[in-house]
Amino acid sequence: MQKRVKENKMIFGLHSIIEAIEAGKDIEKIYIKRDFGGELAKTLWVKIKQYGIPCQKVPQEKLNSFTDKNHQGAVAFLSEIQYSDIADILPAVYEAGRSPFVVIMDGVTDVRNFGAIARTCECAGVDAIVIPTYRSATATADAIKASSGALYNIPVCRTDDLVATVAFVKESGLTVAALTEKAKNLYTEADYNSPVALVLGAEDRGISPELLRLCDTQVKIPIVGRIESLNVSVAAGVVIYEVVRQRGSR
Repeated sequence: MQKRVKENKMIFGLHSIIEAIEAGKDIEKIYIKRDFGGELAKTLWVKIKQYGIPCQKVPQEKLNSFTDKNHQGAVAFLSEIQYSDIADILPAVYEAGRSPFVVIMDGVTDVRNFGAIARTCECAGVDAIVIPTYRSATATADAIKASSGALYNIPVCRTDDLVATVAFVKESGLTVAALTEKAKNLYTEADYNSPVALVLGAEDRGISPELLRLCDTQVKIPIVGRIESLNVSVAAGVVIYEVVRQRGSR
């Protein structure tokens, strides 16, 4: 017997999903039946594109596994948190007289890593986390559990265009530092006292070349063992707390 999803976190039916989007509900992801057509489906697609909501086309069986009710070929899941906009957060941090510290995750897909990084960010006083809309772990119930609830207490910003968002962060006065084993300089050699954004790469491929070119500096953690790199959540903790050390405890 297939496990059903809690209905209070799920919306099904085209009209209901469109109304939820128009009402400003934060939607984690929408699943639509493959080869789905019709005017309502077109309207939904427009809304999905307009609001940058993650969407996946799936077989009928996948939708049936979510609910045995009449889903009309579309099922949506409400977000566990309310996502923020980095364009709103940075001015508020500056106005508060603080030097912004942002962590950007380029394709971290494991919810346990995502949750662990979020927990470290919250403990270290990071001002915001930035993630891409697609090919990334998000603030699901599992991620929130892995974060020990930290994801309820730190702004998470989701963006359709991570490269454009990083460019905006740079224009806002932040130095963008990439954590990568390809770097020449150690993470302890960088100065994090000015506004800074730390970029973390995906577990398998690291930081994308396009994003890496945008970064102002690259830093690495020294590895003396046989394994080439640390787990991304462990590496994140090491560098995040170097920022805290340099700035002094918050």
